Amino acid sequence: MIKTIKNLFGLGTGVNYAELVKQGAIILDVRSKAEYDRGHIKGATNISVDTLSNNLSRLKDKNKPIITCCASGMRSASAKNILIANGYMQVHNGGSWSSLQNKI
Repeated sequence: MIKTIKNLFGLGTGVNYAELVKQGAIILDVRSKAEYDRGHIKGATNISVDTLSNNLSRLKDKNKPIITCCASGMRSASAKNILIANGYMQVHNGGSWSSLQNKI
């Protein structure tokens, strides 16, 4: 019961991003194209958070793990909420892309 409550509030064990990537997770970079072009995680999909709702068809499998990232973690948190609201089941906020890159 306590474990469930901790996980609900994000206080449980951390996400193993490297393992998610090994399992085929999509890394979704939600920064603008210009920001993405200045540097990004190799293989990441770029859909800006402003256009995400109109581009959900690019993320076909709602059961596949998705790790969102941006510059600081704010836009990736918004993207996570958009995805969850649209039925995506395994969405993780990876925070800043540069920090996430070090975790995978």
